[in-house]
Amino acid sequence: MGLLGGITTALYASSVLAGQDVSANDILKYVDPLIGTSNGGHVFAGATLPFGMAKAVADTKGENQAGFAFDTEVVTGFSHMHDDGTGGSPSMGNFPIFAQANCPHDDIKQCKWQQDDRASIWDKESPKARPGYFGISLANGVRAEMTTTNRSALYRFTFTDTSEPLSPVILLDLMDLPQSRSNGSAGVDPKTGRLTGSGVFSPSFGIGTYKSYACVDFKGAELRDTGSWANKTVNTAQNILELGSNTDSALSAGTFARFNAPKDGSILARVGVSFISVQQACSNAEREQPDFDFEGTVSAAESAWQKKLNVVSVDATGVSSDLQKVFWSGAYRTLISPQDYTGENPLWKSDEPYYDSFYCIWDSFRSIHPLLTLIDPKSQSLMIRSLIDTYRHEGYLPDCRMSLCKGFTQGGSNADVVIADGYLKKVPGIDWDTAYEAVVKDAEVEAPNWDVEGRGGLHSWKNLGYIPYQDSDPYGKGTHTRSVSRTVEYAYNDFCIAEMAQGMGHKADYEKYTKRSGNWAHVFKADQKSSIKGVDTGFTGYLQPRFMNGSWAYQDPIFCSPLLNFDSCYLNPDGHETYEGSAWMYTFYAPHDMGSLIKTLGGAESFASRLSYLHDSGLLYVGDEQAFLPVFQFHYAGRPGLSAKQSHSYIPSQFNTTVNGIAGNDDSGAMGSFIALSMMEVSIRNDLTGKVATIRNINFDPTYKSIYIQSATWNGKPWTKNWLTHDFFTEGGVLELELGPKESPWGTRVEDLPPSMSDYE
Repeated sequence: MGLLGGITTALYASSVLAGQDVSANDILKYVDPLIGTSNGGHVFAGATLPFGMAKAVADTKGENQAGFAFDTEVVTGFSHMHDDGTGGSPSMGNFPIFAQANCPHDDIKQCKWQQDDRASIWDKESPKARPGYFGISLANGVRAEMTTTNRSALYRFTFTDTSEPLSPVILLDLMDLPQSRSNGSAGVDPKTGRLTGSGVFSPSFGIGTYKSYACVDFKGAELRDTGSWANKTVNTAQNILELGSNTDSALSAGTFARFNAPKDGSILARVGVSFISVQQACSNAEREQPDFDFEGTVSAAESAWQKKLNVVSVDATGVSSDLQKVFWSGAYRTLISPQDYTGENPLWKSDEPYYDSFYCIWDSFRSIHPLLTLIDPKSQSLMIRSLIDTYRHEGYLPDCRMSLCKGFTQGGSNADVVIADGYLKKVPGIDWDTAYEAVVKDAEVEAPNWDVEGRGGLHSWKNLGYIPYQDSDPYGKGTHTRSVSRTVEYAYNDFCIAEMAQGMGHKADYEKYTKRSGNWAHVFKADQKSSIKGVDTGFTGYLQPRFMNGSWAYQDPIFCSPLLNFDSCYLNPDGHETYEGSAWMYTFYAPHDMGSLIKTLGGAESFASRLSYLHDSGLLYVGDEQAFLPVFQFHYAGRPGLSAKQSHSYIPSQFNTTVNGIAGNDDSGAMGSFIALSMMEVSIRNDLTGKVATIRNINFDPTYKSIYIQSATWNGKPWTKNWLTHDFFTEGGVLELELGPKESPWGTRVEDLPPSMSDYE
């Protein structure tokens, strides 16, 4: 895991090994996009390119945040833009199309139009998903397959129901998954059958609205007739439909094209998408897919994925196919979002890249962006440039952004972490002066609405050294909850700014933000006890909320853990003082100052014991991103073997190849990147330097009893530290880890521990 602002990487034994490389052609067979599509995983299972805007999949009815979910029964449409792994409400799914083989008695009015009426049961054995392709069979006699380019989707509808004469109908619905439409219009060209749609929609986890556009062309059958429809009313004489703001957003309405029987039993539908105009949606499709070449588009998508993934090579000798699928599927999901909308941003003109679906940086700074700096630093550079350009035009760095809208801030100003991480790792092509200006503004200038950008409570932060419970904040507006978790996150954010300040020669800022980074200790109540079902846990001292006058408020340290009111700490006015986790867990959050934290919690032995209790007691839910770091914090206490043991306990128990195979929702690939980092005994070719960094082990044990590092060498020389600097990955080399069945003295001395702002002793 990336630790200490992302400049160090912990070492431990993992599950994927080195010896016989998995070739580029073999990688994709180990990627299963269906992992995590059930039980709230919200994984996007459909066809996409790396960071592509077009994301095509079947939309099911139920918990359909990413369109398709395996624990559902019916498909209502096929739409072309989605997000991966989001919590909250569903995202996008604009302008779904739907195919029917015929209308009963060949009467266009008897086809099924409204979303609930047309919903068709899907065959549980039928979904086929691989990078760049998704296919599914419906009970209405339609087999739907789809693939994508960057700005367009290509569908192939094959009609297998021959109970009545074949005369397919394909409709476009002015709908989106969250049913947020406020205005919409649809059209159809009666000569060509081209369907177009435009509409105003709302983001799923933010404020404001956005406009979206689609353009659908067909190939494979002669056009029979066209028309429009609203609810259950069909009009073959009307080829334009307008829906105003007074129209129920749950109303299905749109346009359609009906065809004569296709000669080979299938019709191709090409859908261009845009945030600029219908014309641009059409030109995107025409430019990217002029020939309606389904197999060629699938092949091009596979090649794009192979190119992205083959910077990593794995020697999988003796490793189960399931573990290889867990690893590669996790790496694959890391490359789905953020999405490259460059050239599709109507909000401002710029020569800089524009990425969207930062969903959210509170989730992604912990594992997605650190992994991208290793396997795709070019894309990471583009994303950081996009964040900085958003600051130039919107006034603040985003903490969450989707569908061209400002998203809700969950904790700190965590774009600061991503930018500092990039600065320390020398990500190229960045305007660091503007980047520094942006992170300092986060720390110094309170946003008018700090629910969606910047930080709130800065007056208290600067003067009291913590965010108070029931803070009085006349300088901006926001949700006054999460005082404890915001305090510790602000402290880490300020440490990251201090690291940039030091490197850029801003001495006074370095001293100021270093001092502020110690504010986490101001919400530590040294005498606070904790019990579970009336039994004392045996540890004393936890983070607690404080009033403005310095006196203590109270939140049960186990509150919002799986053991007490687990669902009570979400982003709402009654969300309490920690966010999506307990004070028990947040007490471990001072990643920049572990020396001081370990002293505060009674020393290394007590710290390791308390950390083990967090994992073993059921207090920790690994499906939320704040749980990632505690898996590896044993390193700081001189027990790196326990980090290895802990990571092995979660993989594959919580992360496996089933449709339930991730803990929590994927959060735009956060779970996937955590998996990939946790299993990283691989070779990585740096895309900028061309150099290869290889991590491999000696004494591999396929039963995974020998998981503890006994000794290590870096380029043949002994290496005793239990962490690496980032230059290992940029300059290349070979790290060999000798494994054994028991913990060893390796990496346990104070001088072998990762850096900390304060000394360990």
